[in-house]
Amino acid sequence: MSAAVSGARERWVHTGGIELCVAEWGDPSRPTIVLVHGYPDSKEVWSRIVERLRDTYHVVLYDVRGCGRSTAPKPLRGGFTLEKLTDDFLAVADAVSPDEPVHLVGHDWGSVQGWEFVTVPRTEGRIASFTSMSGPSLDHFGHWIKQRAARPTPRRAAQLLSQGAMSWYVYLLHTPVLPELAWKGPLGKRWPKILERLEKVPAGDYPTPSLPSDASHGAWLYRDNIRSRLSHPRDDCHAHAPVQLITPTGDVFLSERLYDELDQWVPRLTRRTLPGKHWIPRTRPDQLATWIDEFVAGRSGRSMPRPAPSGAHADRFSDQLVLVTGAGSGIGRATALSFAEAGARVIAVDLDAASAARTAELAELVGAPSAWAECVDVANGQAMEQLAEKVTEEHGTVDVLVNNAGIGIAGSFLDTSAEDWRKTLDVNLWGVIHGCRAFGRRMAERGQGGHIVNTASAAAFQPSRVMSAYSTSKAAVLMLSECLRAELAGSGIGVSAICPGLVNTNITRTARFTGVDAQEEKRIQHRMARRYDLRDYPPEKVARAVLRAVVRNQAVVPVTPEARGARFVSRLSPRALRAVARVRPPM
Repeated sequence: MSAAVSGARERWVHTGGIELCVAEWGDPSRPTIVLVHGYPDSKEVWSRIVERLRDTYHVVLYDVRGCGRSTAPKPLRGGFTLEKLTDDFLAVADAVSPDEPVHLVGHDWGSVQGWEFVTVPRTEGRIASFTSMSGPSLDHFGHWIKQRAARPTPRRAAQLLSQGAMSWYVYLLHTPVLPELAWKGPLGKRWPKILERLEKVPAGDYPTPSLPSDASHGAWLYRDNIRSRLSHPRDDCHAHAPVQLITPTGDVFLSERLYDELDQWVPRLTRRTLPGKHWIPRTRPDQLATWIDEFVAGRSGRSMPRPAPSGAHADRFSDQLVLVTGAGSGIGRATALSFAEAGARVIAVDLDAASAARTAELAELVGAPSAWAECVDVANGQAMEQLAEKVTEEHGTVDVLVNNAGIGIAGSFLDTSAEDWRKTLDVNLWGVIHGCRAFGRRMAERGQGGHIVNTASAAAFQPSRVMSAYSTSKAAVLMLSECLRAELAGSGIGVSAICPGLVNTNITRTARFTGVDAQEEKRIQHRMARRYDLRDYPPEKVARAVLRAVVRNQAVVPVTPEARGARFVSRLSPRALRAVARVRPPM
């Protein structure tokens, strides 16, 4: 086991003529979590999760038969059936927690095994909960295939074809000899580098000594189980323990659609999704450890289970850390509250301390497990860096950053002073730059992905003769977002530019109108606010677009009808927009 999780207590468990290598951490009197690895991994794949759970729980790992330091059955054929793997699990559970049921966590084939364990009668009472990631029940999968084959529709046929293509490796693993030769040859040597390139798993993070033999032995997991179970799935395959399903949205081997009918098999199901590819135990350990801890704690008497968030995309944002600037009102407050309804932890940032505090209070009322308020001027780079340090130290790395703070300004270019330009760019552009630098860098250093949302505007692609400063600042935010999206994609960090049109917020009441005296400025502010009131496009609709943009990893999102129209015309006929820009709007 890696040095980062040294101090393991090792034991050997004998079962079915083989010896399983078992590693334990923590106090055995505490709830026991058993983590089962997948293919072609060994128990080492869980090391980052162990680091985060061992002080709270009795954590147990074991090398599945034929992997790591556990011995392989002889002969290999027929030695890896789910029935024999269930014997192994029960032997380990009886050895490490003879008197209490264990909390089971599985990834990949460890999850496939876990579904078997949690649905067969002989394990009933031995499993307190099951957390599944990147591995379906073969019985549920078999029924999923049969339902689509029996009643085909274009959508169902597309699902079957898609999953069939994603399962290309399964067919190869059924071929004789070839997988063994590949793993003991160049594939075994290059596998860590392949994972680094495709999944961002550091090559030095992936142990290799036993990989060729582990992968060769593990091919029998597929040969001994796939055909028989998919063609003849069990009908009585209902889970007898609570299940937490964690689905990575970028898994290239398993479609999210595989779990569409899972509720019929699992009476007590908690669903979660997160951005990531297949090997999330290595790439998203913080989020996984948090969810495992919460799920186990609620079912082991350590705490009362928290009611599941019911807002849109709750499975995606529950317990994630979201920071929103300009959160004191308007789009910022609506966005913070939408994330709160989805179960996210929220940090509301605003120049107005009282408004930020009120948003944080409302966030907790609508569903955030916790929320905090921070008073910061986003135009101050040093203050934003200090905020990033404080947030990281006290709450962890931000998962979603929403750079929303902005100010409005209108008037002709010749009437807009250098000071007006400076203030507009300081908040609207430099505020976004400071946020992206301070928090984006920490996201990249963490190496577990994330998302940045920058609030631009329809003015970013719609020129206006009276909004040169504002439009320039928002166009710069749009291009900054596009550039960052390209740069940070390799770190698994998405970047979205949200481009609203006319939204009913306070921005018109506080906007600066140049070239007029104070009395005339107030009159224009009142008139413009009245028009926005009549337009009555609520900020909550923009907030919903923000959440969708993060879930779908969208690049540019025009929100209102006029914003979508302007975006379309800007691409189809920019000359038409230039003609419209020459018309002086009423004020």
